[in-house]
Amino acid sequence: MSSKVEVQKGQRTNGPATIMAIGTATPPNCVLQSTFADYYFRITKSEHMQALKEKFRRICDNSMIKKRYMYLTEEILKEKPNICAYMAPSLDDRQDIVVVEVPKLGAEAATKAIKEWDQPKSKITHLIFSTSSGVDMPGADYQLTKLLDLDPSVKRYIMYQQGCFGGGSALRLAKDLAENNKGARVLVVSAEITAVTFRGPNENHIDNLIGQALFADGAAAIIVGSEPLLDVEKPLFEIISAAQTIVPESEGAINVNFREAGLIFYLREDVPKLISNNIENILIEAFQPFGITDWNSLFWVAHPGGPAILDRVEEKLALKPDKLRASRHMLSEYGNMWGASVLFILNELRKSSAANKLNTTGEGLEWGVLFGFGPGLTVETVVLRSVSI
Repeated sequence: MSSKVEVQKGQRTNGPATIMAIGTATPPNCVLQSTFADYYFRITKSEHMQALKEKFRRICDNSMIKKRYMYLTEEILKEKPNICAYMAPSLDDRQDIVVVEVPKLGAEAATKAIKEWDQPKSKITHLIFSTSSGVDMPGADYQLTKLLDLDPSVKRYIMYQQGCFGGGSALRLAKDLAENNKGARVLVVSAEITAVTFRGPNENHIDNLIGQALFADGAAAIIVGSEPLLDVEKPLFEIISAAQTIVPESEGAINVNFREAGLIFYLREDVPKLISNNIENILIEAFQPFGITDWNSLFWVAHPGGPAILDRVEEKLALKPDKLRASRHMLSEYGNMWGASVLFILNELRKSSAANKLNTTGEGLEWGVLFGFGPGLTVETVVLRSVSI
């Protein structure tokens, strides 16, 4: 008869959790940042606010974003005018959209990841769904299970209202599940649709304008498991460690309140400073076990919360200009997709590594760091190890 200890050991794996496939998806509606100020003030019937419009145009110009993707179209907004008002009761209209469309967008990304993984869907044992766009029961995890026709016994986890650090949180949970359940294959999906935050301008709420200029829609999915079967599965990144921390003296730095008018966004001006002042201590704690102190020796997956955050982190750590290339590129081409952004950046890294014929998925480097920043002010730190190409 096996002992309890032997049974427990048999349930765990010997190797680290490994990302084995990545898929991404966006709505078809592409919004050009250069014309968004005109569109935004016209569709919200706010063109009389000329001074505020010019301020918003400057915010858009300074965002370093070229284009974004959004589910909301002019036709949808004309049919649901309360979404365009500043604080009109509109939660029902928003819920009607996101409860249906968020799982659909997530399913599109997941389908691509599963296709790359090239294994039967029946081998997926766990599902993690992370979103801040809409809350319902049964949730987006249940809807995705139905859309993908996953096994009804798949073990589901729904992570609501994590904000921009949600992708990092989902990776941390996926690591624990993969390493403590032998043979587990975890499907992680992060999907966001900004129908929950879109609203018209108000001169006393500039934070809202910043959100309107940055936020975008997107979904990303990954397959995570330990001890990959190398004859049929392709390792991309190993998840070596994962941690979460609250930045000191940051209460109220980023708050998002759920109200009848949707999600209301509040942002303190010192967020980039708070992050940059604490980033090195977080790095030291994460990499001390591995004897790494040269931050330029890492590949970087930093959440593109905005250009100011990336600039301050780069300056504080004396990073070379190319270190945050992938984050800046994703911000430029997709905007801030909340928790999904870091998974888009991982996808960009492995693609650019292959295109440039580098020797690892981390653009030729072995060790890397993934940072998610979000409400709290919460920081998710994931230590990654790239795989030889």
